[in-house]
Amino acid sequence: MIVCGAVSASGQVFRFDFGSDEAEDGYIAVNASTLYSDKIGYGFESGTEIRNVINSKGDALTKDYVTSANPFKFSIKLPEGSYKVTLTLGNTSGTSCTTVKSEIRRLMVESFRTEAGNTAQVSFNVNIRTPKISGRNEIKLNSSEIDYSTGEIKKITWDDKLTLQFYDSEPCVCGVEIEPVDDKVVTVFIIGDSTVTDQAAGGTWGQYLPRWFDSSVVVSNHAESGMTIKGFRFGRRWDKIMESCKEGDYLLIQLGTNDEKSKGHDPMWDSDDHAGDWLRTHSAADSDYIWELAAMAVEAGRHGVIPVIVSPMTKINRADGTATSLMTPYGLNAPKAAELAGCAFIDLWGMSMDIVKALGKDSVRAYSDGTHTDNYGAYLFSLGIVKGIKENGLDIAAHILPDTPEFDPKNPKPSFENFKVPIEPRRMPVGMVRRESGSTNNDQTQTRPDGWTPMGPL
Repeated sequence: MIVCGAVSASGQVFRFDFGSDEAEDGYIAVNASTLYSDKIGYGFESGTEIRNVINSKGDALTKDYVTSANPFKFSIKLPEGSYKVTLTLGNTSGTSCTTVKSEIRRLMVESFRTEAGNTAQVSFNVNIRTPKISGRNEIKLNSSEIDYSTGEIKKITWDDKLTLQFYDSEPCVCGVEIEPVDDKVVTVFIIGDSTVTDQAAGGTWGQYLPRWFDSSVVVSNHAESGMTIKGFRFGRRWDKIMESCKEGDYLLIQLGTNDEKSKGHDPMWDSDDHAGDWLRTHSAADSDYIWELAAMAVEAGRHGVIPVIVSPMTKINRADGTATSLMTPYGLNAPKAAELAGCAFIDLWGMSMDIVKALGKDSVRAYSDGTHTDNYGAYLFSLGIVKGIKENGLDIAAHILPDTPEFDPKNPKPSFENFKVPIEPRRMPVGMVRRESGSTNNDQTQTRPDGWTPMGPL
């Protein structure tokens, strides 16, 4: 047996054959009862009942697969870096439909279907990382990311595993292949706050952006809740990106939601850490904010990275779904920072204003509260980012998947009723999945007419 946790991933390809039948040559056999442990370095995460299915047709890889009535996760212990994941999906005796997310709910594959009796492969890239920086330094994680009393990582963004999640109406996973691709792909780094980070519930455009790129691009989302421009530097998160990037990579910077705060203690920091006082991390929209954003963009450019400043999205009034004026100063000054730095600019604030106006009262369905997007809003805003990439003529536009729809913020599509991306259900009979359509999904305990309730944090 190959013990993945005991070897380096440098140049090595890991191949796993899922199911209880004989494994394909060169593949590691993984059946539904193979649970992850540090000792073997791979396996399914506990907590979900997974089934083996064996068909009479197909080769050793495709005639058996694993499935579940609920979302299930597979992890492999790997060094930080970027990896190409190739999945073999399908059912040689029936149909299949599988949605795939990575790490903390990053959408990689949306409802991938195979016709009756067929299997197919799909590939995408995943970036994983740890808090470590050269010179024995580390990022200053917050209390939601690490338990400082034990040293235990609480947010899997920073653990030493690559984690994949599978679900949908008929998830059928035959095999997984994982290959290091650090020097073969363009990395799109993201800097931001809770409106961009990998959220455990709801969604952000940062989580949905990977869906739109082919396997020549990998998204590395470094956004974190409570973040400000100055806080990003104080916490050495900027150092982590500058140490990880290479020439030709991209950096999307969206900050401002928290920069406008100037009183109280920044919840991003421990209460006894005075570096986290809002007064120290505040950036006025018409001065510090412009200069700090421009400085980040210029510094990234000196590393050979292509910077893109993204204006922060608008907040809304939950009562009537209208946009508020809270982010207007930052939305209007973000392009000044891009002009000062001479870099590309994506006007997400302007697009979000158009989206909210076009949706009317339905804009509350795009937001989980007055500040953060839900899955529907994340989907629309991610398409807005793609629109901005195309309009700026950035080279990575060539790697946007052909099934990516054109997007008009003044006429945002899909409508909420036609939004069909499956979200993780709390309870789901075999062969069924609750989809987003027809609900605000603001109440995480709400039971829907179709009988399913949303998942809690994953």
